[in-house]
Formats: sequence, C-alpha cells, structure tokens
Amino acid sequence: MTKPTLQQSHGPQYTRILSVGAARGDLSVPNADLIGPIDSSDEWIQQRTGIISRTRAGQDIQAVDLATDAAREAIEKSGIDPKLIDAVIVATISNGRQTPSMAAVLADRVGANPAAAYDVNAACAGYTYAIAQADALIRTGVAHYALVVGAEKLSDLVDPTDRSISFLLGDGAGAVVIGPSDYPGISSTVWGSDGSKADAITMNSTLQEYRRGETEWPTLRQEGQTVFRWAVWDMAKVAKKALEAAGIESDQLAAFIPHQANMRIIDEFAKQLKLPASVVIARDVATTGNTSSASIPLATHRLLQEHPELSGGLALQIGFGAGLVFGAQVVVLP
Repeated sequence: MTKPTLQQSHGPQYTRILSVGAARGDLSVPNADLIGPIDSSDEWIQQRTGIISRTRAGQDIQAVDLATDAAREAIEKSGIDPKLIDAVIVATISNGRQTPSMAAVLADRVGANPAAAYDVNAACAGYTYAIAQADALIRTGVAHYALVVGAEKLSDLVDPTDRSISFLLGDGAGAVVIGPSDYPGISSTVWGSDGSKADAITMNSTLQEYRRGETEWPTLRQEGQTVFRWAVWDMAKVAKKALEAAGIESDQLAAFIPHQANMRIIDEFAKQLKLPASVVIARDVATTGNTSSASIPLATHRLLQEHPELSGGLALQIGFGAGLVFGAQVVVLP
C-alpha cells in the first residue's frame, strides 16, 4: 500500500504590522493621589520611576473593554475586513475571569468570529511573545491576518499600601493587525525565561488561599533591586542579540521601544545599547505608567502620533517581566 503523504500548510514569506490602536484608562491618577498610603512623596516617585501620573480605568471598565477599543482602532486603520482576521491573540495577566479567554470575547466583539482565539500570559513580555506567534502563524499558512493585543487592568491587582510596585501600575490596551508583506517586517524573536527568579515579580498569594480566608485579595509584589539589575544588564544583552538576529546595527534603528517599566530602566537601557541620538526612545511611562503587556503597543501608538515620520522605520522592541520572561524583535513601524 502506498504510504499517504501528509499535507502541511505554507504561507507568505514575510509579514509586517499593518496598523496600531490604543486605549488608555479613563482616569489620570497623579502621584499625589497615591503617596498617602505608601507614606511617600511625588518627588520620591518621580526620582525612582520618572512617572508623573498613570492612567487607570474606572470600576465599570474591564480589561476586555480597553482591548476592544484598541482593537477596533487598529482594524479600522488597517483597512482589513475583520472577517479576514483568523487569529486573535491577547497578552494579559489581568483577565477578570479564568475562562473564557479574553481573546475569544474580543474576537466576537470585533466581528472576527470564528477566528482562533487565545490568551498569552507572559506578563510584560506577553506582547512580544504574541507578535512572534502571529508572525509564525501567518508565515506557515495557519492564519492569514492576526489581531494582537496587549490589555491590562492592573489597578485590580494593586495594594495601595505596597511600596514595591503599586505606584507604578496603570491600565490600558494596545493592538496591532499583522498580515502578509512583500518585504520583511518582523525579525526573528529572541525570547526566553528564567524561572529561578520567579519570586522577583509575583502575586503575594493564591486565589485558593483567598477563598479559604487565609489572605487578602492577591496583589502584585516585586523585588525592585533584583528586577532593576536583571532588566538593565541581562536584557541589554537580549536586545543586542535581537539586533544581531535581525541583521541590524543600532544606528539603523529609527526607534527603541522597550517595555515601559520605569524611566530609570529605560535610560540605563539606552546607555547600555549605546544608541545614537538619532534613535527616538519611547517614554510613554511618564504619563501612562507601567501597563505590563500593553506597554509596548501603547508606547508605539504614542510615538507614531508624536513622530509620524517614523512610519516605515525600524524599531527594536523588548518586553521583560514576571516569570522572569523576556522577548525582543525588530519590526518595521506601520
């Protein structure tokens, strides 16, 4: 009997980001509103983080609502019929429900049913992970167009009295549509994790402990110095590897869009990479705060609003955070 030949799918050679959309929380929360419970000052927060204010969403707004607004903008700007989007990937750590996935709800809301839809939990690296997956799905022919969203409502995970991370966090969503391209628009991704440092950024308790009444509502905590050293020194090496994987020198970049953890990390990052003055550095954290998986697409959206001439240029983006997980790639800005 003749051995059957299995068919495998094949797609376009290249992909690129077609458009970007954004949605920030409806509330602007200045440092002055947060300093009481942490016994601090506006000056202390600005010196440590560069954050002046952060956007947060009201009680009636969920992360999926922010994701929906950002996704609709990205789809409209892409000019792609949402029915042609057959993969929806949402990077998030703040879905209010364990199930269903935020992506499945989002796909229905934007008219992309019956797209494959799933969430990615890779914290602040989630968006870069999702970009890598969307790129691979399209180039292997599994999907034709993909919607990638980073969406967070981190204010739900905040202890107002915690001095380690609470004043950093904001709410928002950023979205991109990815599709086939005539030229390379997304480089190979350099990604990975170091679970041995998992306690550096973590939840302080489990839902099971909360249910048994053994603890308060679980909230985020971090070891600031451990995270700072890891982000600046180890992630600079990852960023350099991403440039090598893309075949790009730093002076060929138009922009550098790191995860918006805090301004000190961003500034040290730029020094480590020895970026020339011609490279525009995203600093959205100053008025948006740290929005985890949403921070890179939100920063990209603002950067293109303020510098439309960057469209078509190369941007190095890198996410890093709880896990400890990291991902970096070079993309052509839409």
